[in-house]
Amino acid sequence: MWQDKLKEIIYILENSNMNEIEVTFWGKKYKVVKSPGNLLNSMPGTNVIQATTQNEVISSQEEKPILQKEEVQGEDLLSPMPGTYYSAPTPEDPPFVSVGSKVSKGQTLCIIEAMKIMNEIESEFDGIITAINVENSDPVEYNQVLFKISPS
Repeated sequence: MWQDKLKEIIYILENSNMNEIEVTFWGKKYKVVKSPGNLLNSMPGTNVIQATTQNEVISSQEEKPILQKEEVQGEDLLSPMPGTYYSAPTPEDPPFVSVGSKVSKGQTLCIIEAMKIMNEIESEFDGIITAINVENSDPVEYNQVLFKISPS
């Protein structure tokens, strides 16, 4: 299935005046580049695919997990909306939580700004934060894993 999507992306790239396209499928990033000179500027950990006019795939490499280096135990707390993640109410304040913090149901964990509205994201259960999967001011997507919480 993802191969078909990749072929569509290559087709779109070849038939446009764009030089590169970067997409994410199921947690893997793919970057399709028209000219080979741009391979040196590619980000590490991204699948880089060169497209020629014959729809050939010249090079590809597997991506390593973006933020998690090892599998962490716990329940996922997902983003309820797309927006910008903030770990504290203001840049000067300490973060709401950090790895190892004990949280209770209803406690504010972060803020997601969507359309200039600050939305407080609360814990859905009691537990301990085992992983924080996003950095402050990062854009987040709907259903992206924000935290791993080990229930207590």
